[in-house]
Parts: sequence; C-alpha cells; structure tokens
Amino acid sequence: MKISVFGLGYVGAVSAACLAKEGHEVVGVDPNQTKVDLINAGQTPIIEKDIGELIKCAVDENRLKATTDVNEAIANTEMSLICVGTPSQLNGSLDLKYVRRVCEEIGECLKSKEDYHVVVARSTMLPGSMRQIVLTSLEQSSGKQAGKDFGVCNNPEFLREGTAVYDFYNPPKTVIGEIDKRGGEMLASIYEKMDAPLLRTNIETAEMVKYTDNVWHALKVGFANEIGNICKELEIDGHKVMDIFCQDLKLNLSPYYMKPGFAFGGSCLPKDVRALTYKGKSLDLSLPILNSILPSNQNQIDRGLKMIMNKGSKKVGVLGFSFKAGTDDLRESPLVEVIENLIGKGYDIRLFDRNVNMAKLVGANRDFILNHIPHIAQLMVDDMDTVVNHADVVVIGNGAPEFREIVEKLPEGKQVVDLVRIIDRVSEEGTYDGICW
Repeated sequence: MKISVFGLGYVGAVSAACLAKEGHEVVGVDPNQTKVDLINAGQTPIIEKDIGELIKCAVDENRLKATTDVNEAIANTEMSLICVGTPSQLNGSLDLKYVRRVCEEIGECLKSKEDYHVVVARSTMLPGSMRQIVLTSLEQSSGKQAGKDFGVCNNPEFLREGTAVYDFYNPPKTVIGEIDKRGGEMLASIYEKMDAPLLRTNIETAEMVKYTDNVWHALKVGFANEIGNICKELEIDGHKVMDIFCQDLKLNLSPYYMKPGFAFGGSCLPKDVRALTYKGKSLDLSLPILNSILPSNQNQIDRGLKMIMNKGSKKVGVLGFSFKAGTDDLRESPLVEVIENLIGKGYDIRLFDRNVNMAKLVGANRDFILNHIPHIAQLMVDDMDTVVNHADVVVIGNGAPEFREIVEKLPEGKQVVDLVRIIDRVSEEGTYDGICW
C-alpha cells in the first residue's frame, strides 16, 4: 500500500521505517526541512535502537522518502497516518494545534482527490478529540463527508522508547477505532502479518484505550515504589516482594478485579488496606496512592447511592446485598452501607439474597449486620418477585446469575440500577442505569 506519515518525530519515524520494511511505499511528511533531508539521506532523525538501519535500507530500496509537500503526499498515497505531537499545556490540557493544522492541510488536498483515502490518527488524544478536531477539520477543509467520501480511523500506538522497533512488530494488541468499515479494513490490512489480537471498535473507545494503558503503567510504577518504600523502612527487600507478587498471573497480573463496577468490601480488602496505610503513617511515609484507595472506594459507594436517589422514587428493591455473589458475608459490604443510608432517608426497601439467612449468620458476620441494620430481617423477603412487585427502582447488588432474567423481564415503568453489569447493555434513560457503563 502507498502510505503517507505526517510527523517524523518518534512515533512517525518508527512507523514510517517499519511500514517500509514491510514492503509498503511510504512518504514521510514534516515541515522541518532538516528531518526531511535526514530521511532522504538514509539517516534517522531520532535516537532509537535499530531505526537507523531500517531507514537506510528502506531509502536505498526506494520504499521510503520524505517531503514537506502535503499535496504531493496525499495525491500519491492511499492512506495517511497522523503522528504529530500532542504536548501538554500549562494547565494539563492537550495542545492539539498540530493535529488541527495537519487535518486542515490534508482536508484541502482531499478536496480535489477523487480516490477514496483513509486518514488515520496515531497521535495520542483524549476521547472526543477525533470527532471534535479530526473529523470536523477534515470535513470543513475538504467539503466532503467522513465515512462516505473518505475514511477516518484512530490507531493508538503502544511503542516504548528504547524498544520501539521491537514493539512495532510485537505489539500486545492492535486497536482500530473506525467510523466506516471500508476504512477499518484498509487499515487492518497493513497489520495482517502481526501476531497480536486485532481489535476493531469505535473511535472513542480506541482513544480511551490508549490513556487507560498509559495511566495504568504510571499507576503500577507508583504502586511498586510505595510498596518498596514501606519495605525499606521495615528492612525487607522490595524487589523480592514484588518478584513474588508478579508470579501470580491468576489474580495479581490478570483481568481479575479489572472490570468497572461497584466498591470492594468483605472481611479482607478494607481491613488490610487500613492496616498497611496505618503502618505507613507510623513510619512517617508519604503514600499518596495507597492512602487514596479507601477514599476512592467510598466515592464509588456514594456514586451508587446518588444514582438510586436520583431515580425519584422512595420504593426501592435490592437484589443481592452480600459483598459478593455466592457468599453470605455481609462484613463491610458496600451494599449494606447503601441500604443503611437509604433507610435513614426514609426509603421503603425490600431485600433479597438467596445466600443470606439471618438464622444462620454467626460471629462477626452477624454482629456486623445487626450493628448497622438491627431490623434487617423485617426488610428481607423470600423471593425476587416480591422485590420487583414492591419496587419502582430495582438495584442489582451482586452478580448472582438468577438476577439476569429478572432484569430482562422487568415490567414497564420500573427502573434498574445495575452495580455489577448483570446484563451486557449500556445505560438507557428511564429504564436501565449502569454505574460505569
């Protein structure tokens, strides 16, 4: 395929060289004449392992060249990758002037181009930027319609400095956000040799994936450092602790606990977070990440409570109020806190949880619930239908499979607040409201 790459900085230079190595005809575009001259001389404009050799080989074999002429690049290619910078401004917001300028230039060239052309944004941008900046600028400048007259995709890069060439050929995943199938298929074709999952989605999801990845990486670094700081004060080798921690690929480094939903609870997590952060305080350590865990969890409880209260009815039913489906453990269940707050505000509540039997609760579990809601037995009913018939607002509190059928068959006029995503759907005003979706 004939591809133009706009921006010959880190991402652009690597993308251009690697695509040329794959056999594509690539034109690099940059307003900086020095970068253009370096590429055309077979030299690299960046410092990165293996990139110099790739550029030299691609130029020698006439698969890569560079220019400052946007019109020439668009006229002679089928696809354009936007790889310009999106630097931070002083207030933390993104400066998208380079993206806007390139899109306006590309749009002007598309105005007179008859052939279908795909514009692909690889620059990192917040969700909404593709529609507000990229699509708007392209359509206004070209006078044409995105998704019909030309394709637009978002294709986030996952390149690490120092290993960028390796990462290009060995990506953890390839993500394509598309507004039209034709454009998505053309972009997917350049990755067909990659041994990695190819995920096609909408452009907003693709934009958000990139930020989710990078913020998660930043959080991991900060988390490991705070654990290491505690370890050092306790004369423990933090590297040994984290080496063992990382051996667990079933829970620690895995998809588990990584789905948005309601707050955590139970007898372990809240207690252990409190204990470790208290130990940090006693050691005079600053642990902003660890100290933010419980407040963040409380925010999610407050969010769930607010969602229920905003539905406009005092008649509420809760399906599942133990902290996890398949258990009767009520200790520090976030649903218990929600129910306690609703009762205090005068709500008329009915509760159902097949696993919770007050007569069988013992020890700390029984003491916890009776201390928080002494008359809870009077609110509990024996079947789901009683809850549904009573309530105008039905709250799904845990993931017991039996609740799925109830939600799908809920009578008209009743609203669902889903805290666990018991069914795979997105929020719909007046009928179904998911806490994070």
